[in-house]
Amino acid sequence: MHADFSVSGHIIDIQQQDIYAGTIHVSNGRISKIVREATAAGNYILPGFVDAHVHVESSMLVPCEFARLAVPHGTVATVSDPHEIGNVLGLEGVEYMIENGNKVPFKFYFGAPSCVPATPFETAGAEITAANIEKLFQRDEVKYLAEMMNWPGVLNRDSDVMEKIALAQKYNKAVDGHAPGLRGEQAAAYAAAGITTDHECFTAEEALDKLAVGMKILIREGSAAKNFEALIPLLPEHYQNIMFCSDDKHPDNLVEGHVNLLVKRALAKGNDLFHVLQAACVNPVQHYKLDVGLLREGDPADFILIDNPEEFNVQATYINGQLVAEQGKSKIEFTPSEEINNFDTDEKAAEQFKIPAANATKIRVIEAYDGQLITKEVWADAKIENGFIEGDVANDVLKLAVVNRYENTIPAVAFIKNVGLKEGAIASSVGHDSHNIIAVGVDDESIARAVNLIIQAKGGVAAVGLGKEELLPLPVAGIMSAQDGYKVAEAYSAIDKMSKAMGSKLESPFMTLSFMALLVIPSLKLSDKGLFNGDVFQFVPVAE
Repeated sequence: MHADFSVSGHIIDIQQQDIYAGTIHVSNGRISKIVREATAAGNYILPGFVDAHVHVESSMLVPCEFARLAVPHGTVATVSDPHEIGNVLGLEGVEYMIENGNKVPFKFYFGAPSCVPATPFETAGAEITAANIEKLFQRDEVKYLAEMMNWPGVLNRDSDVMEKIALAQKYNKAVDGHAPGLRGEQAAAYAAAGITTDHECFTAEEALDKLAVGMKILIREGSAAKNFEALIPLLPEHYQNIMFCSDDKHPDNLVEGHVNLLVKRALAKGNDLFHVLQAACVNPVQHYKLDVGLLREGDPADFILIDNPEEFNVQATYINGQLVAEQGKSKIEFTPSEEINNFDTDEKAAEQFKIPAANATKIRVIEAYDGQLITKEVWADAKIENGFIEGDVANDVLKLAVVNRYENTIPAVAFIKNVGLKEGAIASSVGHDSHNIIAVGVDDESIARAVNLIIQAKGGVAAVGLGKEELLPLPVAGIMSAQDGYKVAEAYSAIDKMSKAMGSKLESPFMTLSFMALLVIPSLKLSDKGLFNGDVFQFVPVAE
């Protein structure tokens, strides 16, 4: 129980679209009274920010460390999809995230993952069934059915898909969408099945189609996928149906900022203050029925103090009446966390990454785009040496490999463009959605070494080149560290810097790499089972 106190300043009442001088009185973690005053000096007081869709695992931090890094930026809650750890450890992994988040004064609200495994075209570590989902829905921390990536299953009214949606409706939970590029009649059919949101829109036209059929649009700006510029023009007319989210946020970026940065950018574009804050604070709370205060009498005392609406610098963050951050410093203490994992494969030899040339003359190449999850299929001349197809560094065509981390199998190998490495290799066991090991490099020896560093550590991100080797171990499910979040951010920044020194021009090379195994996003991706065309949902040959 926290001490009673009061805070005075300019109160920003988002729902009444009013700013007035006042004092907020807090008792037992709740707002007991709000008193209007004649004058006010100093701070502005407003509800805290909510990230409306995030995979905490992509920060490479366990939830309690994610919270430590988020609260200085005014974040008080997240709508978190534990889909990533679900693919590794199933129900046990989801429950780990819930229990770990409960260790700290922060409001984590989780979804029940709807698509684990994400597809039958990759090897995952676990399955989450409809029975598992119903069990999760009985927990207060689980507020929604997480992103329904199987949009073809929704459109075809697949029985397993519809059973999961029906369970969400039975327990009065929202159903999150995930349907990149879906428009027109298909978007309408998707929404009619009960899907209420989408965070995958990359054009305003696509978002308008989904808004027109009653869906809410989440404007995403993460470490890799960045859709803010394309979608923020929708805010003035559709602010009641817009939210902000990061989706995936690497630790170094989380140190720099969170939802607060989107608020600043939206305001800098001349958007109305109340419209911006409606998206950043109010809409997620109302849509997902979160137990988060909105600065009303009787609400939980979840609010932030800023200097002024022009600069919008967060000065303090309160959650349930507890001061959790002040002047850019987190007051949440480091909390030790246990490690759980699922990792079982042998080290690989360089020869296992070779591709026999046979009679090939052309190769399919994944063309990656900086800041996007989508890719393009392009063709290149096959560079053949000693009977094998090799990468073509001069033309930025590099080898890409996915190694099954759950079973001892032969790596899947293909080619990728726009990573930009001039030497060495980088690898990661953060490989959406199944979190097999994914690597890219200029030669087989470097790729094998980077992969083996991760296998030895049972998870991590690695870089091999410039005459050295760097590894950030991720022993929690092979995708997270239980160490101090700020130290993890420093270590990640160092390995990210190394990858760029090796030639990569990508803003976030490891985040982009992680999405090259994300089969549900078109066009061309690589799973541990082979090269996959996401437009037609089938495997395709690397060479012809």
